[in-house]
Amino acid sequence: MSLTIQFYTMLSMVGMGAWVGAALDTYQRFLKRPRRNRWIVFVHDIVFWAVQAMFVFYVLLLVNEAELRFYVFVALVCGFAAYQSLLKTLYMAVLEAIIRTVVRTYRLLEMLVKILIIRPIVYLFQFLFTCILLLLQLLRTTSLLLYRLLVQLLLLIWKIILAPLRLIGVIVWKLLPNRVKIFVKKYAGILKKIQKVKVIVLKWWEYIKRWLGGPRK
Repeated sequence: MSLTIQFYTMLSMVGMGAWVGAALDTYQRFLKRPRRNRWIVFVHDIVFWAVQAMFVFYVLLLVNEAELRFYVFVALVCGFAAYQSLLKTLYMAVLEAIIRTVVRTYRLLEMLVKILIIRPIVYLFQFLFTCILLLLQLLRTTSLLLYRLLVQLLLLIWKIILAPLRLIGVIVWKLLPNRVKIFVKKYAGILKKIQKVKVIVLKWWEYIKRWLGGPRK
């Protein structure tokens, strides 16, 4: 390993030591240990240190093909100590400012969504509900003629809605092969015959019950 690579390795490990310090403070800021269960904190700690170890190893792999030397650990400790003594206060202030900005932006967006979207929808539903109640009250107080007109209007609307479906059904029926049409017609004829037989059987059954029940009375 040349001196240049060793120098780059030391610089990168010093930077990674500072990174680990900043990441640890960020992790502690968002974790809130006193409010968490111990097993949750334990799992989070393992995941955090595993991620940091893989990140440091990846940087070391890029710099010197992951050759571990004693000065690598020394550089990591020096970077971590330099962050704790020189950069921690500034970093925590910047982090808190970013958190406050994000929280305020979120609250502002939440308020805008409530004012511009949710409240108009709620007011619209309230207006529609009020109109329906007024319409029901009007139907109770108006004459039968108005009620019939309303029923006819609803039936007309229903026919208009069903018209495209009927047209589609006619088109599909015309596009069906003749064999399918013949089968459907035969099946419909069989159903009609079964219905007629069912009616006849029920009539005879009623007649038999009456004939059997007559002498007993």
